[in-house]
Amino acid sequence: MSIKADVNLDCKGLACPMPIVKTKKAMNDVKDGQILEVQATDKGSVADLKAWSEGVGHQYLGTKEEDGVLLHYIRKNGDDQESEKKFEQTITNEEVINRTANGGIILDVREEAEYAFGHIEGSKSIPMGELEDRLNELDKDQEIYVICRTGTRSDLASQKLAEKGFTKVYNVLPGMSSWNGDLSKKL
Repeated sequence: MSIKADVNLDCKGLACPMPIVKTKKAMNDVKDGQILEVQATDKGSVADLKAWSEGVGHQYLGTKEEDGVLLHYIRKNGDDQESEKKFEQTITNEEVINRTANGGIILDVREEAEYAFGHIEGSKSIPMGELEDRLNELDKDQEIYVICRTGTRSDLASQKLAEKGFTKVYNVLPGMSSWNGDLSKKL
C-alpha cells in the first residue's frame, strides 16, 4: 500500500523530543488537509507523534515500517488547531526521590532499550506506546511521577493518565537526560 504525502520530513537518527519538535515546525508549512510524512527511526516516535497529533487537533493516520524506517502519516486539520497543552503538575528530578519515599512510584515511559541501559532503582517501566493497554498496572490512589529522557514524552503520558482519571500524576522535569542520581541497568 502506498500513501501519497504532500510534504516529507526526515527525522531519521533523531531521538525524542526532536521528531516532535521538527514535526511541529514542519506543520507550519503544511496546508490544511494535506498529509505530512514523518520518517523516523526512534521507536518511541510511534506513541509520541500519535499523542502529539491528537493533542493539537491533527489527524494521525498511522504508521508503516519500511527497511527499519517508521513512516508516520499526519493530516493537518486547520491552522486554528488547539494550542499545545503542557501538563501543569510537575516535579523536579531532585524532588522525586524524596516524594517516592512517601509511597509514590516513578513511572518510566521510555522505550525498553532506554530503560535497560539506565533507570532509577525501583521505577516501573511502561513504554508510552503500551500505556493505555497497561493502565490496570497502576493505582489511581497512588502518586505517580512520570519520567522520560527530556520531559516531552512524560508530559504526553501525564496528560493521558489524567484523561483516564488519575489525579495524583506529576511530570518529572527535566527528566533522565539531567539525572544525577544512581542508575540501575537491566541488561
